[in-house]
Amino acid sequence: MFIFLSKFLLLFVYPVGLACVLMLAGLLFWKRKKLAKAFILTALMVLFLGGNRLCANLLARSLEWRYPQLSDKVTNAELIVVLGGGTEPLNNPRPTTEINAAGDRVIYAAKLHQQFPDAKILLSGGDIDFLDQSSSTPAQDMEKILLLMGIPQDSLILQDQSQNTYEDALYSCEMIKEAGYEQVVLVTSAMHMPRSVKLFEKQGCQVIPAPTDFTITDITWQKTVHPNFEEFVINLVPSYTNLSLMTKSIKEYLGMFIYQLKGWL
Repeated sequence: MFIFLSKFLLLFVYPVGLACVLMLAGLLFWKRKKLAKAFILTALMVLFLGGNRLCANLLARSLEWRYPQLSDKVTNAELIVVLGGGTEPLNNPRPTTEINAAGDRVIYAAKLHQQFPDAKILLSGGDIDFLDQSSSTPAQDMEKILLLMGIPQDSLILQDQSQNTYEDALYSCEMIKEAGYEQVVLVTSAMHMPRSVKLFEKQGCQVIPAPTDFTITDITWQKTVHPNFEEFVINLVPSYTNLSLMTKSIKEYLGMFIYQLKGWL
């Protein structure tokens, strides 16, 4: 029930859901003109700020740039942990298991395995029953893709019981401690890394962050804070891309807040 409520209720906190609630309130109080106008203007302001590139990039950068790319000074790794969320299962009419916008996690894991060929890869991710209609789990889907990329079967370890990031850390750390791994590299999206690192550390597992799937690059940020006239105008206009990025960032901050309240961080 907690997982369902955490997915459902938060929809009304994100910019689009919140704007819809405010507009609905404006309609319900339509006869009270001043109150209705306040609700509608607030809804428009939420969409403007949420869809504004500067606001979206600023919030995303505050998460993504907390951990730099994996240092060349890291010369050894016993285990590479990859968190699920970057794949789509083999459901008709897909011809094969696919990667999505976070699929860089899987690609980067394969690259790291080339760098550390003796390391095992722990694939973490299970199904959420009310969200997924598939006979396979994210961990199994990542396994299929890595096998296609030439990673040996005996290098892969599956953890396919977790339904959220807390359980990723909980179940993965149990396996890490049982096997006695010490040099553990953690792979997930840069935006997702701050919450993930804290969760693993809370479970008693020290990990080396290896973020990937960066949205805000150096060039992106420079064009955001030092735009030319055309870029400045485009940056101001709300767009789906900016709303999506803002929503993902808010999701991470809310996730950290809720996990903190539950004592998971």
